[in-house]
Amino acid sequence: MDKKRLKKYAELTVKVGANVQKGQGVIINASVDQEEFVALITEEAYRVGAKWVEVQWSSQNVTRLHQNYQTLEQLSKMPHWQEEKHKMMAEELPAMIHILSDDPDGLNGVDQEKMQKSNAARRKIVKKYRDAMENRHQWTIVAAPSKAWAKKVFPGLTCAKAKDQLWEAILQTVRVDKSNDPIEAWAEHNRNFQEKCKVLTEYDFDRLHYTSSNGTDFTVWLIPHARWIGGGETALNGVYYNPNMPTEEIFTSPMKGKAEGKLVSTKPLSYQGQLIEDFSITFEAGKAVEWEARKGEDVLGHMIQTDEGSAYLGELALVPYDSPISNAGILFYETLFDENASCHVALGRGFSMALDGFEAMTWEEATNKGINDSLIHVDFMIGSGDLSVDGYTREGKKVTVFHNGNWAL
Repeated sequence: MDKKRLKKYAELTVKVGANVQKGQGVIINASVDQEEFVALITEEAYRVGAKWVEVQWSSQNVTRLHQNYQTLEQLSKMPHWQEEKHKMMAEELPAMIHILSDDPDGLNGVDQEKMQKSNAARRKIVKKYRDAMENRHQWTIVAAPSKAWAKKVFPGLTCAKAKDQLWEAILQTVRVDKSNDPIEAWAEHNRNFQEKCKVLTEYDFDRLHYTSSNGTDFTVWLIPHARWIGGGETALNGVYYNPNMPTEEIFTSPMKGKAEGKLVSTKPLSYQGQLIEDFSITFEAGKAVEWEARKGEDVLGHMIQTDEGSAYLGELALVPYDSPISNAGILFYETLFDENASCHVALGRGFSMALDGFEAMTWEEATNKGINDSLIHVDFMIGSGDLSVDGYTREGKKVTVFHNGNWAL
């Protein structure tokens, strides 16, 4: 891959994604096979004035060994030094950069129940620090190909060619072309998002009704005066950043406990290194009460039952079927990309920033207004070429939001 384009990507990640500020610390989460790209990001972070950069390395192979050899009790513990690190992060608010590259099937065969329980136990320990950081710092998620992920996406190519092809696809989705200025391209992208968000927010819909020929028939209610969000966001420290790169979605958080009907997935979901395919979820009084999947049904069930809030929705996201990522015709097996090729929803934690006046609210106040709370936030895709989404205003007027998978507004 062209080194100049990778440097452009690193610069985009630091300046537009995380928008690292002079004197701010930076934490990078990455797999051990991404040393070259991590080095480019680290250098760029120092160039813009980061006072320190720490890399938190991970490995699916090592994770598998931990899961296989440690007891559930041991896996559920968090050493004191790790908790102190989370406490420090809540106090110093470093910019966070997450680089995705894992194999979608990389943890097949691991005891799913054991992993779910241990992860939930550790998340409970750090939840108070996570809540304290909510909306107060910048973070971004980007991607870089690994050999295993590339071969999953392009199974007919050699490892080297598959990796090059996935690099090309990633760079295209984040607007890093050979001849353009990606920073200016993202500025224009964000301006377009702001216009569409304004229109949706002004409708102040009471509820949305989703229908598709695949069996989706679902109604969900919205929080009064909730905001629609897309593209970049402004943290409470006043810094504008882009949390997801790429992104094509406009989203909000629904009212907890008010959703009825069935949602049918349209793309596979890779969750904790295991694939869930061809699945559907039925909701009553806002809660997932039934589910089935051709593959990974046990994984899906454990995910939905992680905690009290994991069976409720935290996000509704609208993405046109005729979008750049969808038109690429690539199934990425990675939610960051596949969710931006398709309308989707998320089980679990919602976004307090969807509330009008969220800046002055505590997390508890946000949940009292209807934002769902959970240890997880997991997106799954429901968009299709014939998906219809109708909005109903609080005065009862019907507005067609999506028709045949694309914007009608």
